[in-house]
Amino acid sequence: MKDNDFTSDYFEYLQFERGLSKNTIVAYQRDLQKFHDVCKKSPIESGPEEISALLSNMHKTGQSARSQSRMLSSLRGFYNWAQEEKHITQNPIVLFENPRQNRTIPVVLSEKEVQRILDVIPMNEQFSTRDKAIIELLYACGLRVSEACELKLSLLRINDGYIIVTGKGNKQRLVPIHKEAIKYVELYLAHERPNTKPKSNSSDTVFLSNRGGSLSRQSIFMKLKRFAVMAGIKKNISPHTMRHSFATHLIERGADLRVVQQLLGHESITTTEIYTHISAKHLGDKIAEFHPLNKQN
Repeated sequence: MKDNDFTSDYFEYLQFERGLSKNTIVAYQRDLQKFHDVCKKSPIESGPEEISALLSNMHKTGQSARSQSRMLSSLRGFYNWAQEEKHITQNPIVLFENPRQNRTIPVVLSEKEVQRILDVIPMNEQFSTRDKAIIELLYACGLRVSEACELKLSLLRINDGYIIVTGKGNKQRLVPIHKEAIKYVELYLAHERPNTKPKSNSSDTVFLSNRGGSLSRQSIFMKLKRFAVMAGIKKNISPHTMRHSFATHLIERGADLRVVQQLLGHESITTTEIYTHISAKHLGDKIAEFHPLNKQN
C-alpha cells in the first residue's frame, strides 16, 4: 500500500467512524503534511529519530509548546490507528510523553432523540429493512460502524440472543442483541438479503450493498445523517454518536462500568470512564431543571 493510501484511509476513518469535523480533519492533514515536509518521509515509514527531529525543528523555529503538543497529539492518533490496523508493528510515539489535554465529552443523543431517528426511517424503500437493522444495531449493541460493516453471518447467534463482534486488533467479544434489533436483522436476512447476490469475498458478510459487496462506513454515515435530518435532530452526529448514546444510557440506568467496558470492547476502563462524566452532566442538567430554588414564588 502506498503512503498516501495509508493517510487517505486514516482520514476516512476520522470522518466516517470518529465523526470528526472537516476543520479538525484538515488540522490533522496539515500536521501530517508538515511532518513530511520537515522529515522528508511520511509518518508511516518514520520512527523516533524523525519525530525527535520534527520536534527539535519546531522548537528551533520558535513554535510554542502548545503547537508541539498538538503535533504530538496528531501523530499519536495516526500511529495508534496504524498499529490497530496492523500497518505497523512498533509504535514509535510511545517513547514520547503524552501531551496533557482535556478530554472532550462526546455528543450524545437522549433516549427520545434516538427513538425519533429509529421511528423516522422509511420502510418503503429498496433497502429499508437493512438500513433499519443497521441503525438498530449501532444503538442496541453499541457497535463501531466498522464492526457493523464487517459483521459476519457465521458469527450471528440470534437464537441465543447475542452476536460475536470482531473489534479493534481482531479481538472478538460477545454482545447481547436487543429484541428490536433481532426483529429487523431477521427480516432483512429473510426478505432483503436473498435478493442481492454477494461478491465472492462478501458471502459471509451480513449487510450487503446494492452491488453485493460490504457496505462502506461512508454509506452508513450518510444514511444516519439523512435520518437525523428527517427526525429534526440539530446535533452534529455520526454513527459513533449511537455508540456513545448506548453507553451513556446504560450508565444512566445504573449499569456497572466494567460491564459497559466489556460491551464496548474497550481495552482500558479509563476510555469507558468518559461516559460517567456525560452521565454526571446529564444529572446536573436535570438538577438545574427541577431544583426547587429555580421555582418562582
